[in-house]
Parts: sequence; C-alpha cells; structure tokens
Amino acid sequence: MASVTNLTNLTPATTSAGSRSSSVLPRSSVNLRSFNAKLSSASHLSLRYNPQYRPSLFVRCSASGGNGSTAKRTTLHDLYEKEGQSPWYDNLCRPVTDLIPFIARGVRGVTSNPAIFQKAISTSDAYNDQFRTLVESGTAIKKAYWELVVKDIQDACKLFEPIYDQTEAEDGYVSVEVSPLLADDTKTTIKAAKLLHKSVNRRNVYIKIPATAPCIPSIRDVIASGISVNVTLIFSIARYEAVIDAYLDGLEASGLDDLSRVTSVASFFVSRVDTLMDKMLEKIGTPEALDLRGKAAVAQAALAYQLYQKKFSGPRWEALVKKGAKKQRLLWASTSVKNPAYSDTLYVAPLIGPDTVSTMPDQALEAFIDHGTVKRTIDANVSEAEGVYSAIEKLGIDWNKVGEQLEEEGVDSFKKSFESLLATLQDKANTLKLASH
Repeated sequence: MASVTNLTNLTPATTSAGSRSSSVLPRSSVNLRSFNAKLSSASHLSLRYNPQYRPSLFVRCSASGGNGSTAKRTTLHDLYEKEGQSPWYDNLCRPVTDLIPFIARGVRGVTSNPAIFQKAISTSDAYNDQFRTLVESGTAIKKAYWELVVKDIQDACKLFEPIYDQTEAEDGYVSVEVSPLLADDTKTTIKAAKLLHKSVNRRNVYIKIPATAPCIPSIRDVIASGISVNVTLIFSIARYEAVIDAYLDGLEASGLDDLSRVTSVASFFVSRVDTLMDKMLEKIGTPEALDLRGKAAVAQAALAYQLYQKKFSGPRWEALVKKGAKKQRLLWASTSVKNPAYSDTLYVAPLIGPDTVSTMPDQALEAFIDHGTVKRTIDANVSEAEGVYSAIEKLGIDWNKVGEQLEEEGVDSFKKSFESLLATLQDKANTLKLASH
C-alpha cells in the first residue's frame, strides 16, 4: 500500500480543525490588520507586464521592488456580483502576500496542484530558509515538502478568510491536493485527506481529491467526516455524475444536523479536452470533423451544467437543504488556451453562469480582465452544445474513453511533478549538507 507521504508528523495549529481559528501563523504570515494599508501601498510588489495586453496590475511571485498600485474595480467584480460566478486564481507561491492585489481586483479563492508547487519551490529562493531549517533538524524530504506546502496554504487561507466569513462559507477557499501517488488507493487517500486537513487546520481550506474511480468512495467518506473537498481532474459527464453522487452520499452519511460548513466544488477540466479532441478530429479529417475543432470542451461543459441543475433539485436535495447543505459548485479548471488560433478567453467567456467558479492562471485572468465580456453564457446555447456532443459521438469518438485517457494523463502529469520536486529538494538537501561540512 502507498504511504501517506509523511503527513502524519506535520504539526497542526493548536485549535481544532473545525473551529474558527485565531491561531498563530508563522511569523512571516500576513497581518490582516495591515491588509488595507498594503492594498493602497503595495510598493514592494513589482508589476507584471504582458505586451499582448494593456499594462497589467498583477504580480510575479518572486516580486521585489516595484512602482506600487492602487485597487480598482475590474470585470472580476462584475463576474461575481452580476452573474454569480466566482473568479479564482490558479497559482500559489511565495511571498503569499503577492495575492493581496489579486484579492483587491476581485479574485475570491485560490487553487494549487503538484505542478504549481513544483514550479514555485524549484524556481524560487523564497523557500530556502525554511527548507534549510527543516534539513538541519533532520526532517525527511517528503515531510519537508509538506511543511513547505502547508505553510503556504495556511498563509493564503488567512488572506481569504474575510471572504469566507462574508459569504458564510460559500467562497474564499484555498485548495491543496493530497499526494498524486495515491490516486489509485481509496483507503490511503481518505487517511491522507484527513491528515492534510488536520495539518492545515483552516476553516477555508479545500482538500483536493482526484475523481479517479478508486477515489470516488474516498470523496464520499471524506465529505461524510465533515471535511470540505475540491474534487479535481474531472473530464467526462459520466464521471462528473459519480462525483455529485459521492457528495450527496457523503452529506447524507455525515450525521450532521448542520451541513452549512461542509462544502465542495467539482473541478471540470476544459481546455485539455479540446487539445486531445482536436487531434482526434484532425485524424478523421472530414469537413464535418474539422468543423468541430475547438468546440468539444465548451459543449461538454455546458451539458455538465445542465446535469448540475438537475441533480441539485428535487426531494433528495431539498431534504439536505433543510439541514443547511450547499450545492457542490461546478468549477471550470484548465481554462488557459493551448491553441494560439483560439480566442484567449475561449474557456472563460462561454462558461459564465450562477453558482459556478472559474479558476484562471495568469494568462486567462489577464485576458478576461482586459477584454472579457460579463454576461450569462453557460446555458445560452444548450441545443448547440447537444448538437456538438452528438456529432462527435456519430464520428465514432467515445466521450468516456476520451475522459479516461485525459484522467490518466492528468494523474501521471501530477505524479511526475511531485516526484520531480522531491528529487529537486533532495538535491538541495545534499548541497546544504555538503556545505555544512
């Protein structure tokens, strides 16, 4: 059986996992009392400039120096206030205070994954001091990795806690994923999720669990234990329905009289679907097939939203609502455009609708702020989406098999990122040990 990747010995904060925490973060954590001051005088944050768009007010994680900025209203505010969609940022690294300008401009949550941490930790010096202390104290590499990650998640949770409170646990979440090495291990994923939740010990943390077949029961059991979950790597409608059922089963099995603080999002991946589907359509090569390029991902997502509306209605759901249950919101993930021939807002603009989340990396976020249009689009062309979905099936393409391939590739990619980072940390540790002799 796979290990829980040394989460057992992480030191949680002193308060209980489910309680409101005023616990002490590490000294480098953000002081929320100076939050507003930092928003108006972020002179230590350097601006990021992308010549494709107008000058951006977003920051690099490794920022130093800079010319300052002031908060201003953006399309992200309109996205939430007018259409009920929460814009989240798909990135996290140190210094976590770099998130402050993002929050000021409408970002309402953060997602992370092994690839994001692989890039952050391996390319930045910001983790060196903590890592050196861990190595010098004899901490094992895997445990050191989780210590680095947990600190970032705790600090980010503190920044988004006001949004969490203002929305009564609807928004303001920071997501952290269990080890991708556990994607085929039901029981150990459950154990790892509980340990990670206990270690982070923040009310507004989402524990990410992949939507692999072995992890569907894990999702149910973790929800049943009162832990909020971000279900990730969903690539097909069939698997999405299994994820919804796991959430509902978990709520019903929890035995809780108040379900208002047990929430979830279902991360439905978008652009990767087109990346694979376009290759398959080009291989078929007929005019009908070629005309469907760039349409599959948005069509499937639109139909997933129809399923969402159906499943979160009716007697079963209403019985849970009476106990305070919240809908498991659809979260659009993988929103960056991979094909330069497509619109840079292709995986954001057509998927706007109430009770959804769109998590965007820098490219998609900057593009939407710069020239995105805020209007409800997710169910504006359902018949067209059904037509695209059906036309692809008629070409002999099996949507479920496409989903299975993408899931396998996604899990494998995260495993490689995780293992690569551990190797990088081991090399750093060896260098530190040699330098100390």
